[in-house]
Amino acid sequence: MWILLAVISSISLGFFDVFKKLSLEHNNVFAVLLVNVLLCTIMVSPLTVMSLMGKPECSLSMQGHMLIAIKSLVVSISWLLGFASMKHLPLSISGSINAVRPILVLVGAIALFGERPNNTQWAGIILGFVSLLWVGFIGRREKTEKGLGKWLLFGILSIVLWAASGLYDKWLIAGGYTPLAIEAWYPFYQTVIMIIIVAIEHYYKKSIDRFHWNKNIIVISVFIIIADLAYFYSLTYPESLVSVASMIRRGSALVAFFYGAIVLKEKNLRLKIIDQIILIAGMALIIIGSL
Repeated sequence: MWILLAVISSISLGFFDVFKKLSLEHNNVFAVLLVNVLLCTIMVSPLTVMSLMGKPECSLSMQGHMLIAIKSLVVSISWLLGFASMKHLPLSISGSINAVRPILVLVGAIALFGERPNNTQWAGIILGFVSLLWVGFIGRREKTEKGLGKWLLFGILSIVLWAASGLYDKWLIAGGYTPLAIEAWYPFYQTVIMIIIVAIEHYYKKSIDRFHWNKNIIVISVFIIIADLAYFYSLTYPESLVSVASMIRRGSALVAFFYGAIVLKEKNLRLKIIDQIILIAGMALIIIGSL
């Protein structure tokens, strides 16, 4: 079941990336992120109310609130860097940059949690690494615009923080915090953080893009909630491996690839198709090794 939940999370993340790209077109990154987390907070508000009422499945201690607030800060910085990167990079590349996450999560999972994937899972993970190297090659082929390197760097910093958040999730759940409790409060603290950031950005008038409402912001809010809840619940299973779950979530790049290739008609498709074949083979081995 935890594999199925990881796959659901992966597909949801793929659609999250696609609609996030659409919502950022000629739009203010800070404001889009603020509206996104505000909508997420509203959507999970029943869980927040249940937590305030002391329901066991959603309740948190004062220490728990502090730990969730730390998660929200890490995720907020990661999202700001990632949103800015995605706005300026081709979708098929920005989606595939997220593939670096499983490497970092794997190293962290082995070092912190003593996880040991089996031989079949390792074969899938190695293919995932090959896919990453291929993505880097494609990225160099597409590095034609001045300043593109900065957005690649932002994307890399974003996934480093996202990987840290993924390991932190495993630690929180292992510590007894439930998926519903985490989901009830971390969008709320993200909203508080983003209000402060947007206020500072507005005060200094640093952004050249004005905010305009885009219905796709609602869609990304729905998909990120589904992706997070499915991922949190997958980690509650004793046999689950965060390194394997993270590699499965790497499959979100498939959704971004098909949209970028079919709708946006991005270039270097032959090279990107090779990457997707390697990725699918790696994911298949990971799933087979987990059955």
